[in-house]
Amino acid sequence: MKKLIVPKTYDGKKLSKYIFDTFPYLSSNMFFKALRQKDIKIDGNRINKDCTIYSGSELLIYIADNLLFPEINLDIIFEDENILIINKPVSLEVTGENSLTNMVQTKYINSEFLPMPCHRLDRNTTGLILFAKNEIALNILLEKFKNHEIRKKYLALVYGIPKIKKARLESYLFKDSKNSIVYISDEFKKGYQKIITSYSVLEEYSNNSSLLEVEIETGKTHQIRAHLAHIGHPIIGDGKYGINSVNKQFGFKYQQLCSYFLQFKFNSDSGILNYLNGQKFILKNTTRLF
Repeated sequence: MKKLIVPKTYDGKKLSKYIFDTFPYLSSNMFFKALRQKDIKIDGNRINKDCTIYSGSELLIYIADNLLFPEINLDIIFEDENILIINKPVSLEVTGENSLTNMVQTKYINSEFLPMPCHRLDRNTTGLILFAKNEIALNILLEKFKNHEIRKKYLALVYGIPKIKKARLESYLFKDSKNSIVYISDEFKKGYQKIITSYSVLEEYSNNSSLLEVEIETGKTHQIRAHLAHIGHPIIGDGKYGINSVNKQFGFKYQQLCSYFLQFKFNSDSGILNYLNGQKFILKNTTRLF
């Protein structure tokens, strides 16, 4: 049994809205079954249908914990009292409904502060995501990302083998939010923003593909995917910027892009996080991440 007090933000809202926001992994079938069986009480009264709730009301929910809080398997790379680093799988947004953040916050539902992500990855990009476990750490890390004091590296499996084995690319990017796509230009155009992407070739394969290590100095939407495609080496599996026939040839449905390296490189005082300065976190077996 779980006891909840309705907060002001849900005053006048439907019970179902509050329940599903509080327990994002509870199925609708189980919720309505609980209503039919009168397993939910509001201020001591059993109810059998969805209804309007009000601030301050007491809810008693007689649903098994394993249904409210299903076992959540997170690939935790590192954790202490301030931060959490998780290896995000494919097909999962960092934020939003049914996201990695939902999973993390459900796991830590009884914490005073629900962990918050400090940066993002595309839905189908895998790899390291940094969460803050308290407000002080969150504010520090957001500032450090803003000041480029946290270094990230990516691995990208691309089509073709670049003739230039190491390069720093400068171009311009335009974001078409309506169609959820970006465009790259080598010359400045109105509405375009400068982007800088660096890469090094790590491995060359006989099937006309190669493994690149990539860093970005500007963090724009789809930057790595679009920039590599722009120079003629799209990421294999990328359905938006890649080549469909190539993706089918290699048998990948998602872009083979992984954020595999995270390093704290603080240039100024970092308060409670000073102990992290210089530390690196790397996904192992890097050539087998895809």
